[in-house]
Amino acid sequence: MATENTLLAALPRDVYKQIENKMHEVELSSGEVLNRPGETIEEVYFPLTCLISVTVTMIDGSTVEAGVVGSREMVGINAFMGGSETTQTEYIVQVPGNAVKMKAHLLLDEFDTNKPLRDVMLKYTQAYIAQISQNVACNRTHTIEKRMARWLLESSDRLYSDELILSHEFLSHMLGVRRSSVTETAHILEKKGLIKCSRKKIQIVDRQGLQEASCECYEVIKKEYDRLLKFKLKSR
Repeated sequence: MATENTLLAALPRDVYKQIENKMHEVELSSGEVLNRPGETIEEVYFPLTCLISVTVTMIDGSTVEAGVVGSREMVGINAFMGGSETTQTEYIVQVPGNAVKMKAHLLLDEFDTNKPLRDVMLKYTQAYIAQISQNVACNRTHTIEKRMARWLLESSDRLYSDELILSHEFLSHMLGVRRSSVTETAHILEKKGLIKCSRKKIQIVDRQGLQEASCECYEVIKKEYDRLLKFKLKSR
């Protein structure tokens, strides 16, 4: 399993060495809330082997996915965008694992003075905005089956694994549908031989088939990330 974060890996080696001693690796637990709406961002996280959902809670208590953060992203983007607090979003660890943590003010200092680092972070911001925009279009126009196939593929990419520890309840929050709809859709994908489901676990068994079952949003977002954040995994 790869254990590097795309953003950190995209930094020039000398730039990474400059900030390496300002970061440390931590283990994040399932259900851990990293940021709540309105809280000041004190720390930023670069996921390695964990998956973090970015959710918006409506006034009736329902929760809908706004995005997902894994090994190609970071938590705490507001820290270098002119604000120091979250807005209406909440960041929750859904798949436990490791991440690199850094004080937000230290990242802001580097962002202000280190052009190569700033360039990477701004390219990431562009890619992330593209993801959010595509999510809006996807949620309005595509079927649950296509959206679920896409979400499983994106989760797999971020975790570098075809085995996903995800409950149907969590997927229902991410897709903004009833849990029963997720269960029905999972059975459809399983009957097609694309995935295998068990309790709180989904195994992708036919990745190519799942890509064909997904909507075009998966490839659109993947190509945008690849275009903006081309990188080579480096040995530190």
